[in-house]
Amino acid sequence: MKIDFNKNNDGLVPAIIQDNSTKNVLMLGYMNEEAFLKTSETNKVTFFSRTKNRLWTKGEESGNFLELVSIKNDCDSDTLLIMVNPTGPTCHKGTDTCWGESNKPHYGFISEMEGVIENRKKLSEIAPELREDQSSYVVSLFDAGINKIAQKVGEEAIETVIEAKDDNADLFLNESADLLFHYLILLQAKGFSMKDIVKVLEERH
Repeated sequence: MKIDFNKNNDGLVPAIIQDNSTKNVLMLGYMNEEAFLKTSETNKVTFFSRTKNRLWTKGEESGNFLELVSIKNDCDSDTLLIMVNPTGPTCHKGTDTCWGESNKPHYGFISEMEGVIENRKKLSEIAPELREDQSSYVVSLFDAGINKIAQKVGEEAIETVIEAKDDNADLFLNESADLLFHYLILLQAKGFSMKDIVKVLEERH
């Protein structure tokens, strides 16, 4: 790997730290050649501290190390993307990231939908006469209970299988979306989410 440590005349290159599992960006640090070599040798991310003016291994005081997974160089050879497995909070303020965000896995729109379903579940726990939204389909499913939710998943699964045997892509995709939506509701009803399913798949893999 050819890294241009002299491009900025200070011997340093930015190092973007990204969680290998969640893909969240955890922090930004700087490396000189010595820090890069030490990181590669120890598999613990080491930076050059501009305030301390020395090498600094993340976690050397807190124990919250960044275990190295991989290092990639960008197209200009002057910025590093470092994939890590963090052993604790990354920020010195105790937060998961230096932007104060939680380092949770995110599956794009699926995670957004999970958030909506979670809110509907909480709403179902409020007495009906005190609810602001009286017309939520998801709330009505949670009100009906686990048997009804499981039944809906079964119905949508059958409809998806039926459409899979046909050649109408639009109907197949719509039934697949219905199945996934109701399955996410079932997961929430059982106290789980997509991250729990992904964990099982990762362990099997």
